Amino acid sequence: MDYRVTAAHRSEFPHPITLQPGDALQVGERYQGPEGWDNWYLCQTPGQAAGWVPAQVICRNAQGDAVAAEAYCARELDVDVGQQVRGERELNSWVWCEVVGGTSSGWVPMGVLTPMTPR
Repeated sequence: MDYRVTAAHRSEFPHPITLQPGDALQVGERYQGPEGWDNWYLCQTPGQAAGWVPAQVICRNAQGDAVAAEAYCARELDVDVGQQVRGERELNSWVWCEVVGGTSSGWVPMGVLTPMTPR
């Protein structure tokens, strides 16, 4: 789905956590804020700074340890008002987007996006 950006968004995390299936995770606090971004957990994995990971990416292995269920990158996409982005996946009020006509991609909060109507 294509979206128009209605408010600028800037990432506050210059070194996003990046996971591969099976990567060990230490699961910390659950995000709580007025935005309604439910089911995000602050996680750590060896050699990386902590980052927010959606609950859908966290699973338990046979030993009961938390691990990544799939490949995941917490990179946020910096966007400006009026830009057009193409959404590929929605998780917990965030959308993985690519700038239309560009090469940049990352997560954008749904609250700064408006769906574009097909013509």
